[in-house]
Amino acid sequence: MSTPSPHTAASPALLADAMKRAVKLTDAALDQVLPQPDGLHGRVAEAIRYAIFAGGKRLRPFLVLAGAELFGADMAGAARAAAAIEALHTYSLVHDDLPAMDDDDLRRGRPTTHKQFDEATAILAGDALLTVAFEILADPATHPSAEVRCRLVTGLARAGGSQGMIGGQVIDMLSAQRSYGEDDIVLLQRMKTGALFEFSAEAGPILAQAGADDVARLHSFALDFGLLFQITDDLLDVLGDAATVGKAVGKDQEQGKQTLIGSLGLDGAKREARRLAERAAGVLSPYGEKADALRALPFELLDRTS
Repeated sequence: MSTPSPHTAASPALLADAMKRAVKLTDAALDQVLPQPDGLHGRVAEAIRYAIFAGGKRLRPFLVLAGAELFGADMAGAARAAAAIEALHTYSLVHDDLPAMDDDDLRRGRPTTHKQFDEATAILAGDALLTVAFEILADPATHPSAEVRCRLVTGLARAGGSQGMIGGQVIDMLSAQRSYGEDDIVLLQRMKTGALFEFSAEAGPILAQAGADDVARLHSFALDFGLLFQITDDLLDVLGDAATVGKAVGKDQEQGKQTLIGSLGLDGAKREARRLAERAAGVLSPYGEKADALRALPFELLDRTS
């Protein structure tokens, strides 16, 4: 574990406990809202559950729940919002792994959805996860205010759409044929990975109907956190091993994809990751000890092995 920043006095145990609670709340909500594998169409529900209950840290749900708790939102509704975001995130992973995209055989240490089932079922399972995300957010069980629900639906659509995650994926797909500068790579990462982190961080204060300054502050935190996450993910692709990471490594270089490691070098990328962690933590200083677990999260990424 890296030495904590002066910005945070949170212990690793505090963060670990908070993340475990987030996993428990999110998985319980997912189990409740996702279809059971019954009937003639039960195969797609089986594939949905295979993909979404494959493990994972539930970082995006953690951001939702930590933000909701920070501002006093109803946690049952927040768990549903966290489940919606995890559903959309999992759809993106299922589709990313397809032969037409990254063509991966492993995800979280086991066969990808299209390997376990088949390509057509994986596509449909991803489509179903995408649509159920908006069904969850639109339900009054997530929040009694229609205005809040509309803000959540709009925010997730923007984060996951052509100006967010999908747009970033397109830029990434074209990177093998084009030469990108550092600013282009940062844009790629902020759209492909960062946009969903940003919305996840904003969702808590939105659910709590907190002020615009609080939403903006959590957004700023997530801007740096999302880029930090992608840098550490790229470092894993270079330095990690498949058994520990849970997926194939070395694919970025093999496919000619451009990352900040290529622009900054390994040491430069590590320094940038540390700088981003420090800055993200500093944004949360107005909230004092209440934000300790959230403030500690960026530093947890610096030593990630999976």
